[in-house]
Amino acid sequence: MGKRKKAAKKPQGPKKNEPLTTVFPCLFCNHEKSVTVKLDKKSGVGHLSCKVCNQQFQCAVNYLSAAVDVYADWVDACDAVAKQDTEEGGGGGFASSRAPATAGRPSAGRARDEEEEDNDDDILDDEDGLGGYRGEGIVGDDEY
Repeated sequence: MGKRKKAAKKPQGPKKNEPLTTVFPCLFCNHEKSVTVKLDKKSGVGHLSCKVCNQQFQCAVNYLSAAVDVYADWVDACDAVAKQDTEEGGGGGFASSRAPATAGRPSAGRARDEEEEDNDDDILDDEDGLGGYRGEGIVGDDEY
């Protein structure tokens, strides 16, 4: 006795490839789907532009390049500029994510400001390990 025959499967056609995206989030204004990339492979140039903040970028492309390659080149160029600005000490006007934001806080008084000027070295040698943070700690919701 032999095995039962299995039902023959119908041949499947070639798998449909989804087109790669040409719309990305902006690094400067943080809007989703605001950066569009256009490739001109004939002239070898990739154009990137943001609809919201009008940031623009161009780079060289070849026959293998895709929109995501132009976007990646833009991200790399922005990182290189930011790194160069921080090495020069200018900071480039960008706020670091780890830098304390003191512009919006009210001052606790003149004595506190003078105390901080005298204890600049204490920030590095702070015993509590909080890196010199002198906030009010946990505050109730009804206090502003």
